[in-house]
Amino acid sequence: MSSPRTAIIGAGISGLTAGKMLADYAVDYTCFESSDRIGGNWAFGNPNGHSSAYRSLHIDTSKHRLSFRDFPMPADYPDFLHHTLVKEYLEAYADAFELKRNIEFTTEVTHAQRLPGGGWELELTGGRRQRFDLLVVANGHHWDPRLPDFPGEFTGETLHAHHYIDPKTPLQFSGKRILVVGLGNSAADIAVELSSRTLENELTLSTRSGAWIVPKYVAGKPADKYYRTSPYVPLSWQRKVAQWAQPIMSGRPEDLGLPTPNHKFFEAHPTQSMELPFRLGSGDVIPKPNISRLDGDTVHFVDGTSGQFDIIVYATGYNITFPFFDEAFISAPDNRIDLYKRMFYPGIDDLVFAGFAQSTPTLFPFVESQARLIGAYAAGRYRLPSEAEMRRVITADMRKYTGHMVDRPRHTQQVDYFLYEHDMRTREIPGGAQRAARLGGPVWAGVTTAQIGATA
Repeated sequence: MSSPRTAIIGAGISGLTAGKMLADYAVDYTCFESSDRIGGNWAFGNPNGHSSAYRSLHIDTSKHRLSFRDFPMPADYPDFLHHTLVKEYLEAYADAFELKRNIEFTTEVTHAQRLPGGGWELELTGGRRQRFDLLVVANGHHWDPRLPDFPGEFTGETLHAHHYIDPKTPLQFSGKRILVVGLGNSAADIAVELSSRTLENELTLSTRSGAWIVPKYVAGKPADKYYRTSPYVPLSWQRKVAQWAQPIMSGRPEDLGLPTPNHKFFEAHPTQSMELPFRLGSGDVIPKPNISRLDGDTVHFVDGTSGQFDIIVYATGYNITFPFFDEAFISAPDNRIDLYKRMFYPGIDDLVFAGFAQSTPTLFPFVESQARLIGAYAAGRYRLPSEAEMRRVITADMRKYTGHMVDRPRHTQQVDYFLYEHDMRTREIPGGAQRAARLGGPVWAGVTTAQIGATA
């Protein structure tokens, strides 16, 4: 008897956890990874170009929130891991569950074609083709840089934060007039690093919407240890409490010279940084509002001021991109893609997306909760609701998770991990199990419900 022959695209954290759960259910799968290593974004210097890690990067989530439930982090790890330790942890995870034996490295999925009767034909590196019953897309969403379009032309050097490595790579960042555009975590880190007086730079930071800056430590403990939302209290009430407490705990951005945010706390993703407030307060980082136009080496800002610069670093986010799909089939314009539980595209039940969310405050356990559903689904122990119900829930979930947020591409996939995980664990997976028991498990091309049930 057979289970659905399953393909996973990508061996980052989402692909690894999906593979682990499929193996737990004895589901046959192959993971295709374009690189020669696992880790995706956390494989510094990844030869496939999909890593946005810079040399000094430390993850903003503490180990207390980052750890997988079924594979705890070593107790001797520091609170905030350097990217080398994140990679080390993922290597240990892959070794513990023997995940690499199912991965075909240096194998890119160049095209994924859904067959008329269901199932998939994947075109692989070198023109090789293989067919599968179920496709799991886990190619990540922090690798295709998104660049702004300002009027005019800048004649100096430009690069996206995706390509930034350190003060010497890929450009010589010393003795320069540098403008960093953006105020997310990467922008804050790069601005702090390049504003060091030892580099003799003049560092300016430009932001369009402003941001609320939160510390990594509160009362000597990682701040995210104190953060937990409850599914039993209206989320709007919980936001009100956080909005009241934020200025008391961290102050207001304008006190540091930054523009007043055009949103309330938690209406956009906050920026975590201990060092940026100090750099602003010491004059090492010069705050500016949004850019109005570019003119040679001169940048004009919306407040009427201007400055001359040698380098612009755009820390302006990423596009959600599926290079193996025909754009007319599935794409994510402005990073918008409507997925049931951030996983299923209504009407295509042999396709699952993994990891396509901006999960607060943690991503690793989030993808782990998605992987549990993927395993159950492939084993016939979970069945999707009707397409109409899926669309209704998509609308309701978007309203719950992003309805209060600033309408920007970076917020289209925002979710609250605690609410999401609670819903998956107590409602969605049990509800899908009941549907499978009542109606039978999902049926893919060439695999009958009886076969799937026998395997499960």
